[in-house]
Amino acid sequence: MKSLRVLQIVDCLNAAGKERVAVNLANLVQGAGNQSYLCTTRMDGPLETQIDDNVGRLRLARRRRYEISALYRLIAYIQKHEINILHAHDTSLWIAALASIFPPYPAVVWHDHDGLFGLYKRPELRYRLGAIRLKAIIAVSQSLAEWAQTKLHMPAERIWYLPNFVCPSQNTLEASNVPGISGARIACVAAFRRQKDHVTLLRAMALVVQKVPTAHLLLLGATRGDQEYLDLILETIANLNLTKNVSLLGERQDVNAILRACNIGVLSSAGEAFPLALLEYGLAGLPSIVTRVGQCAEILDEGRVGLLVPPGSPDQLAEGLIGLLNSPTRRATLGEGLKHQVEEFYSTKRALKDISKVYDRVLEVDKP
Repeated sequence: MKSLRVLQIVDCLNAAGKERVAVNLANLVQGAGNQSYLCTTRMDGPLETQIDDNVGRLRLARRRRYEISALYRLIAYIQKHEINILHAHDTSLWIAALASIFPPYPAVVWHDHDGLFGLYKRPELRYRLGAIRLKAIIAVSQSLAEWAQTKLHMPAERIWYLPNFVCPSQNTLEASNVPGISGARIACVAAFRRQKDHVTLLRAMALVVQKVPTAHLLLLGATRGDQEYLDLILETIANLNLTKNVSLLGERQDVNAILRACNIGVLSSAGEAFPLALLEYGLAGLPSIVTRVGQCAEILDEGRVGLLVPPGSPDQLAEGLIGLLNSPTRRATLGEGLKHQVEEFYSTKRALKDISKVYDRVLEVDKP
């Protein structure tokens, strides 16, 4: 990687996928001997504590989507630190594109993480306007990469499909007071958003506990945002008589420790791009069962190191969970297989190599 001055731009620092990627990339770029910076356009969050002390920080604290004073502050920061690459994550695309119009005219890389892709129609014209200033697009799924080429008319050589990656946790402490009993704990790490389809998972759990009464589901993830959906989850738990078999733990700082105390990882999403939670399951050695959406099948090596079920299918999800709960041997085999898969293909070493190629290519293209 050439000597760089890279500013990661992300909306906030909630404990979710794209935010984790932004923080991890900021740390990796700094660790490779470059000048690395991270900007939050709206607010900070739990992930702020994970940012390397040497990474520069800018907090725009904008209150509205279009706030000219926030743009001015961003431009001033770019000029002061002579930023040459703006790495914009998801909705930060537009403020990065506007800032790049002004000296020193940094190159813009857009990182598309959209886990809702395919579940709604994107405003293509709006994205095309933002894409005018782009030197490269990083897509976290093949479908997002294809969309960038067909809908944004971006040349294929400027579109990169780069899988997400996961950083090993430095925290080796064990979690305390984890609900459930050893051998029967199921973890689901997913923000409480409709695309994650917790309702299907809860319907599956109602079937699971009929066969394995000790089964216990731990729901971890940010509960902020869609209060109506969160109320639906709580109502579903009560209506299915699952209050003794489901614990809603919310957003936790000790997720990795909790995963190490669990026995199965699950995702019941209706839509995903490239879920970091599945990589975290792998690092924890958890056998996993997930829906066949986004790049989940790729991560699980087409079912060779985990179980894949169709989205919206509680019966098949329950069948898979029951099978894993009743077979410690199979759990161990799949858990070891997924851990090897994650360490081999989704490591920080590989991520740094991939992102270095993108940045170097962008600077080559950007030369006058």
